[in-house]
Amino acid sequence: MSSDISLAFSHPEARAEASAPADPRDRISLRDHVVEAEIGAFQQERGHTQRLQFNVVVEVRPAPEPLEDDVDRILSYDKITEAIAAELAEERVNLLETLAAKVAERVLAAPQAMRVFVRIEKLDRGPGALGVEIVRSRASAPVKATDASGAEESLHPVVAYLSNAAIEAPDLSARLDRLQETGAPVILAVGLPEGPVPESGQGPTQRRIDLLAIEQNAWRLAAKDRRCVVVATRTEIDWAMRHGQMVVWAPSKIVLDATDGPKSPARDAVALALWLAEQMAARRLELHGDVSAPAGSRVPVEPRPL
Repeated sequence: MSSDISLAFSHPEARAEASAPADPRDRISLRDHVVEAEIGAFQQERGHTQRLQFNVVVEVRPAPEPLEDDVDRILSYDKITEAIAAELAEERVNLLETLAAKVAERVLAAPQAMRVFVRIEKLDRGPGALGVEIVRSRASAPVKATDASGAEESLHPVVAYLSNAAIEAPDLSARLDRLQETGAPVILAVGLPEGPVPESGQGPTQRRIDLLAIEQNAWRLAAKDRRCVVVATRTEIDWAMRHGQMVVWAPSKIVLDATDGPKSPARDAVALALWLAEQMAARRLELHGDVSAPAGSRVPVEPRPL
Protein backbone atom coordinates (compact mmCIF):
# COMPACT_ATOMS: atom_id res chain seq x y z
CA MET A 1 0.00 0.00 0.00
CA SER A 2 1.46 3.37 -0.99
CA SER A 3 2.18 5.94 1.70
CA ASP A 4 -0.57 8.22 0.35
CA ILE A 5 -3.21 5.47 0.50
CA SER A 6 -1.98 4.36 3.92
CA LEU A 7 -2.29 7.94 5.18
CA ALA A 8 -5.78 8.27 3.69
CA PHE A 9 -7.01 5.30 5.78
CA SER A 10 -5.07 6.21 8.90
CA HIS A 11 -6.58 7.97 11.90
CA PRO A 12 -6.94 11.75 11.40
CA GLU A 13 -4.09 12.16 13.90
CA ALA A 14 -1.71 10.78 11.25
CA ARG A 15 -3.06 13.18 8.65
CA ALA A 16 -2.74 16.11 11.05
CA GLU A 17 0.87 15.16 11.80
CA ALA A 18 1.72 14.71 8.12
CA SER A 19 0.40 18.16 7.20
CA ALA A 20 1.76 20.00 10.23
CA PRO A 21 4.14 22.94 9.71
CA ALA A 22 7.69 22.97 11.01
CA ASP A 23 6.35 24.34 14.31
CA PRO A 24 3.38 21.99 14.92
CA ARG A 25 0.57 22.87 17.31
CA ASP A 26 -0.70 20.85 20.24
CA ARG A 27 -3.51 18.41 19.43
CA ILE A 28 -6.38 16.77 21.25
CA SER A 29 -8.29 13.85 19.80
CA LEU A 30 -11.46 11.81 20.10
CA ARG A 31 -11.22 8.22 18.85
CA ASP A 32 -13.92 5.74 17.88
CA HIS A 33 -16.77 7.69 19.46
CA VAL A 34 -19.98 5.81 18.46
CA VAL A 35 -23.49 7.27 18.69
CA GLU A 36 -26.84 6.31 17.19
CA ALA A 37 -28.68 8.83 15.01
CA GLU A 38 -31.17 9.02 12.18
CA ILE A 39 -29.33 10.25 9.10
CA GLY A 40 -29.31 9.57 5.39
CA ALA A 41 -30.81 10.61 2.06
CA PHE A 42 -32.24 7.20 1.12
CA GLN A 43 -35.77 6.12 2.03
CA GLN A 44 -34.57 2.99 3.83
CA GLU A 45 -32.55 5.23 6.18
CA ARG A 46 -35.59 7.14 7.38
CA GLY A 47 -37.53 6.25 10.50
CA HIS A 48 -34.77 4.41 12.32
CA THR A 49 -31.30 5.07 13.70
CA GLN A 50 -27.91 3.76 12.68
CA ARG A 51 -24.50 3.80 14.31
CA LEU A 52 -22.12 6.63 13.47
CA GLN A 53 -18.46 6.54 14.45
CA PHE A 54 -16.60 9.83 14.98
CA ASN A 55 -12.85 10.40 14.97
CA VAL A 56 -11.89 14.02 15.57
CA VAL A 57 -8.52 15.75 15.93
CA VAL A 58 -8.27 19.41 16.96
CA GLU A 59 -5.09 21.47 16.67
CA VAL A 60 -5.09 24.07 19.43
CA ARG A 61 -3.21 27.13 20.53
CA PRO A 62 -0.64 26.46 23.27
CA ALA A 63 -2.31 26.60 26.68
CA PRO A 64 -1.64 29.81 28.63
CA GLU A 65 0.95 29.64 31.36
CA PRO A 66 0.74 28.88 34.17
CA LEU A 67 -1.71 26.06 33.39
CA GLU A 68 -2.29 25.35 37.11
CA ASP A 69 -3.96 22.04 36.22
CA ASP A 70 -7.16 24.02 35.50
CA VAL A 71 -9.60 22.50 32.99
CA ASP A 72 -11.01 25.95 32.18
CA ARG A 73 -7.67 26.92 30.61
CA ILE A 74 -7.74 24.20 27.94
CA LEU A 75 -10.04 22.94 25.20
CA SER A 76 -11.82 20.06 26.93
CA TYR A 77 -12.64 16.78 25.22
CA ASP A 78 -16.22 17.45 26.30
CA LYS A 79 -16.35 20.33 23.79
CA ILE A 80 -15.93 17.81 20.97
CA THR A 81 -18.57 15.35 22.20
CA GLU A 82 -20.91 18.24 23.01
CA ALA A 83 -20.48 19.61 19.48
CA ILE A 84 -21.44 16.21 18.04
CA ALA A 85 -24.45 15.84 20.34
CA ALA A 86 -25.64 19.40 19.69
CA GLU A 87 -25.54 19.03 15.90
CA LEU A 88 -27.30 15.66 15.98
CA ALA A 89 -30.00 17.13 18.22
CA GLU A 90 -30.50 20.30 16.17
CA GLU A 91 -31.97 18.76 13.01
CA ARG A 92 -31.98 15.66 10.86
CA VAL A 93 -29.50 15.84 7.97
CA ASN A 94 -29.14 13.73 4.87
CA LEU A 95 -25.40 13.91 4.29
CA LEU A 96 -22.40 13.02 6.42
CA GLU A 97 -20.62 15.93 4.72
CA THR A 98 -23.19 18.35 6.13
CA LEU A 99 -22.90 16.91 9.62
CA ALA A 100 -19.09 16.93 9.52
CA ALA A 101 -19.02 20.60 8.43
CA LYS A 102 -21.43 21.59 11.20
CA VAL A 103 -19.43 19.74 13.85
CA ALA A 104 -16.21 21.34 12.61
CA GLU A 105 -17.76 24.83 12.68
CA ARG A 106 -18.99 24.32 16.23
CA VAL A 107 -15.57 23.06 17.42
CA LEU A 108 -13.80 25.99 15.76
CA ALA A 109 -16.03 28.39 17.72
CA ALA A 110 -13.84 27.58 20.74
CA PRO A 111 -11.09 30.23 20.94
CA GLN A 112 -8.33 27.64 21.42
CA ALA A 113 -9.20 25.63 18.28
CA MET A 114 -7.18 26.42 15.15
CA ARG A 115 -7.75 23.45 12.81
CA VAL A 116 -10.01 20.42 13.04
CA PHE A 117 -10.10 17.03 11.27
CA VAL A 118 -13.49 15.30 11.39
CA ARG A 119 -14.07 11.73 10.16
CA ILE A 120 -17.57 10.24 10.36
CA GLU A 121 -18.37 6.67 9.33
CA LYS A 122 -21.65 4.78 9.00
CA LEU A 123 -21.18 1.35 10.55
CA ASP A 124 -24.45 -0.29 9.52
CA ARG A 125 -24.72 0.41 5.79
CA GLY A 126 -22.68 -2.53 4.56
CA PRO A 127 -19.96 -5.02 5.42
CA GLY A 128 -17.48 -2.18 5.96
CA ALA A 129 -17.53 1.41 7.20
CA LEU A 130 -18.72 4.14 4.81
CA GLY A 131 -17.60 7.65 5.66
CA VAL A 132 -16.22 11.08 4.96
CA GLU A 133 -13.32 13.08 6.35
CA ILE A 134 -12.98 16.86 6.22
CA VAL A 135 -10.45 19.46 7.37
CA ARG A 136 -11.45 22.95 8.40
CA SER A 137 -9.36 25.79 9.81
CA ARG A 138 -10.19 28.97 11.65
CA ALA A 139 -8.52 30.95 8.87
CA SER A 140 -10.94 29.79 6.20
CA ALA A 141 -14.06 30.90 8.07
CA PRO A 142 -15.61 34.03 6.48
CA VAL A 143 -15.32 37.30 8.38
CA LYS A 144 -18.64 38.34 9.92
CA ALA A 145 -20.03 41.86 10.03
CA THR A 146 -23.27 43.34 11.37
CA ASP A 147 -25.49 45.18 8.91
CA ALA A 148 -27.78 48.16 9.62
CA SER A 149 -30.59 45.90 10.81
CA GLY A 150 -28.32 44.16 13.32
CA ALA A 151 -28.14 40.92 11.35
CA GLU A 152 -24.81 39.17 10.78
CA GLU A 153 -23.50 38.74 7.25
CA SER A 154 -20.43 37.02 5.85
CA LEU A 155 -17.84 39.20 4.10
CA HIS A 156 -16.24 37.72 0.99
CA PRO A 157 -13.43 39.98 -0.26
CA VAL A 158 -11.99 40.45 -3.71
CA VAL A 159 -8.28 39.59 -3.66
CA ALA A 160 -6.44 41.40 -6.47
CA TYR A 161 -2.89 40.47 -7.43
CA LEU A 162 -1.03 43.39 -9.03
CA SER A 163 2.02 42.62 -11.15
CA ASN A 164 4.90 45.10 -11.15
CA ALA A 165 3.72 46.32 -14.54
CA ALA A 166 0.26 46.97 -13.08
CA ILE A 167 1.78 48.87 -10.15
CA GLU A 168 3.67 51.14 -12.57
CA ALA A 169 0.81 51.46 -15.09
CA PRO A 170 -0.71 54.93 -15.57
CA ASP A 171 -4.19 53.52 -14.94
CA LEU A 172 -3.37 52.19 -11.45
CA SER A 173 -5.71 54.65 -9.76
CA ALA A 174 -8.53 53.77 -12.16
CA ARG A 175 -8.02 50.05 -11.44
CA LEU A 176 -8.28 50.69 -7.72
CA ASP A 177 -11.42 52.75 -8.34
CA ARG A 178 -13.04 49.85 -10.17
CA LEU A 179 -12.11 47.46 -7.38
CA GLN A 180 -13.72 49.72 -4.79
CA GLU A 181 -16.84 50.12 -6.91
CA THR A 182 -17.61 46.41 -6.52
CA GLY A 183 -18.71 47.14 -2.95
CA ALA A 184 -16.76 44.14 -1.64
CA PRO A 185 -13.76 44.42 0.70
CA VAL A 186 -10.53 44.58 -1.32
CA ILE A 187 -7.21 42.94 -0.44
CA LEU A 188 -4.28 43.75 -2.74
CA ALA A 189 -1.36 41.35 -3.14
CA VAL A 190 1.96 41.88 -4.90
CA GLY A 191 5.01 39.83 -5.83
CA LEU A 192 8.74 40.26 -5.69
CA PRO A 193 10.08 43.65 -6.76
CA GLU A 194 12.05 44.10 -9.95
CA GLY A 195 15.76 43.35 -9.63
CA PRO A 196 17.76 40.69 -7.81
CA VAL A 197 16.75 39.35 -4.41
CA PRO A 198 19.47 38.08 -2.03
CA GLU A 199 20.07 34.34 -2.24
CA SER A 200 20.84 32.37 0.93
CA GLY A 201 20.98 28.84 -0.47
CA GLN A 202 18.87 27.61 2.46
CA GLY A 203 15.14 26.91 2.08
CA PRO A 204 13.68 28.34 5.32
CA THR A 205 15.98 31.36 5.24
CA GLN A 206 15.23 32.04 1.59
CA ARG A 207 11.51 31.85 2.31
CA ARG A 208 11.83 34.64 4.85
CA ILE A 209 13.98 36.74 2.50
CA ASP A 210 11.45 36.38 -0.32
CA LEU A 211 8.51 37.23 1.95
CA LEU A 212 10.29 40.36 3.20
CA ALA A 213 11.06 41.37 -0.39
CA ILE A 214 7.36 41.07 -1.21
CA GLU A 215 6.58 43.28 1.77
CA GLN A 216 8.97 45.93 0.45
CA ASN A 217 7.02 45.85 -2.79
CA ALA A 218 3.77 46.22 -0.82
CA TRP A 219 5.08 49.44 0.71
CA ARG A 220 6.06 50.65 -2.76
CA LEU A 221 2.45 50.19 -3.88
CA ALA A 222 1.13 51.91 -0.75
CA ALA A 223 3.24 54.97 -1.55
CA LYS A 224 1.42 55.37 -4.89
CA ASP A 225 -2.12 55.62 -3.49
CA ARG A 226 -3.14 56.70 -0.02
CA ARG A 227 -6.07 54.25 -0.02
CA CYS A 228 -3.58 51.36 0.15
CA VAL A 229 -2.81 50.53 3.78
CA VAL A 230 -0.23 47.78 4.40
CA VAL A 231 -1.37 45.14 6.92
CA ALA A 232 0.44 42.12 8.31
CA THR A 233 -2.01 40.23 10.55
CA ARG A 234 -5.37 38.51 10.18
CA THR A 235 -6.77 40.83 12.86
CA GLU A 236 -5.82 43.88 10.79
CA ILE A 237 -7.35 42.37 7.65
CA ASP A 238 -10.58 41.51 9.45
CA TRP A 239 -10.85 45.04 10.88
CA ALA A 240 -10.22 46.61 7.48
CA MET A 241 -12.83 44.38 5.83
CA ARG A 242 -15.46 45.36 8.40
CA HIS A 243 -14.69 49.06 7.89
CA GLY A 244 -14.49 49.05 4.10
CA GLN A 245 -10.77 49.85 3.97
CA MET A 246 -8.59 48.76 1.03
CA VAL A 247 -5.43 47.00 2.22
CA VAL A 248 -2.17 45.66 0.83
CA TRP A 249 -1.08 42.32 2.24
CA ALA A 250 2.35 42.00 3.88
CA PRO A 251 2.54 38.19 3.96
CA SER A 252 5.37 37.23 6.34
CA LYS A 253 3.52 36.87 9.62
CA ILE A 254 0.40 35.12 8.31
CA VAL A 255 2.35 32.71 6.11
CA LEU A 256 4.95 31.81 8.72
CA ASP A 257 2.37 31.42 11.51
CA ALA A 258 -0.08 29.35 9.44
CA THR A 259 -0.83 25.83 10.66
CA ASP A 260 -1.53 24.74 7.09
CA GLY A 261 0.47 27.26 5.08
CA PRO A 262 1.02 27.51 1.32
CA LYS A 263 3.07 24.67 -0.11
CA SER A 264 4.50 26.69 -3.03
CA PRO A 265 7.74 28.73 -2.73
CA ALA A 266 7.22 32.24 -1.39
CA ARG A 267 8.51 33.77 -4.63
CA ASP A 268 5.55 32.21 -6.44
CA ALA A 269 3.51 35.23 -5.42
CA VAL A 270 0.44 34.39 -7.52
CA ALA A 271 0.13 31.03 -5.74
CA LEU A 272 0.56 32.92 -2.48
CA ALA A 273 -2.28 35.29 -3.42
CA LEU A 274 -4.45 32.33 -4.38
CA TRP A 275 -3.78 30.71 -0.99
CA LEU A 276 -4.81 33.96 0.73
CA ALA A 277 -7.99 34.14 -1.36
CA GLU A 278 -8.90 30.61 -0.30
CA GLN A 279 -8.12 31.33 3.35
CA MET A 280 -10.30 34.46 3.28
CA ALA A 281 -13.20 32.73 1.48
CA ALA A 282 -12.84 35.34 -1.26
CA ARG A 283 -15.49 35.78 -3.93
CA ARG A 284 -12.71 35.84 -6.56
CA LEU A 285 -9.03 36.41 -7.28
CA GLU A 286 -8.27 39.05 -9.92
CA LEU A 287 -4.94 38.87 -11.73
CA HIS A 288 -3.82 42.28 -12.99
CA GLY A 289 -0.99 41.89 -15.50
CA ASP A 290 0.52 39.16 -17.60
CA VAL A 291 0.30 36.39 -14.97
CA SER A 292 -1.68 33.18 -14.53
CA ALA A 293 -2.85 31.17 -11.53
CA PRO A 294 -1.97 27.57 -10.70
CA ALA A 295 -4.54 24.92 -11.58
CA GLY A 296 -6.97 23.69 -8.96
CA SER A 297 -8.19 26.98 -7.51
CA ARG A 298 -11.06 26.76 -5.04
CA VAL A 299 -12.06 30.37 -5.81
CA PRO A 300 -12.89 31.90 -9.22
CA VAL A 301 -9.87 33.45 -10.96
CA GLU A 302 -10.40 36.35 -13.37
CA PRO A 303 -7.63 37.91 -15.52
CA ARG A 304 -7.42 41.68 -15.78
CA PRO A 305 -4.91 42.38 -18.60
CA LEU A 306 -3.08 45.69 -18.84
